[in-house]
Amino acid sequence: MIHLSDMASSTYVDVVFPVLHGSCGEDGSIQGLLKLAGVPCVGSEIIGSAIGMDKDVSKRLLREAGIAVAPFYAFKRGDVIDCRKVLEELGLPVFVKPASLGSSVGVAKAVDASELQAAIDAAFNFDAKVLVEKFIEGREIECAVLGNDNPVASVVGEISSSHDFYSYEAKYVDKKAVKLTVPANIDPTIVST
Repeated sequence: MIHLSDMASSTYVDVVFPVLHGSCGEDGSIQGLLKLAGVPCVGSEIIGSAIGMDKDVSKRLLREAGIAVAPFYAFKRGDVIDCRKVLEELGLPVFVKPASLGSSVGVAKAVDASELQAAIDAAFNFDAKVLVEKFIEGREIECAVLGNDNPVASVVGEISSSHDFYSYEAKYVDKKAVKLTVPANIDPTIVST
């Protein structure tokens, strides 16, 4: 392991695998630092990482490309938010998320206007922008994709949680909450699409 504070001008790094998670780890910051330092790294470029981390930006770009996304609102700190209007348009329940965090940190499921307001207030403790999304009943399916010009997809897996949703607690605290099924039990024609 090389620490930046220990690096002499003669230290040479062939390539960096930025296996980092969360803010400053997967939002393009590290990729930008490495690019400025002239050090090659694997994984997403700066812009792909930044877009992927900001749920508001990524959902807008997906929608613009004709890819269906759950209906949502994005609010910035200081916006006036009419919770009843949001719920009239999105229905119940809704999910509230900090726009640029991962691991379900600050994510809450709200089933009425008072829960929605409390969830929004809590999410603003983690980010200056918050999303409120319509609840979509579904399954948690995951797939890794490697490569640029000729990408290759991994086997598709499924994550099942005994919690109300795949929360931070389900991911990291309750060791019995999550079941991984690889390969996922889904129609092979869906996998090949």
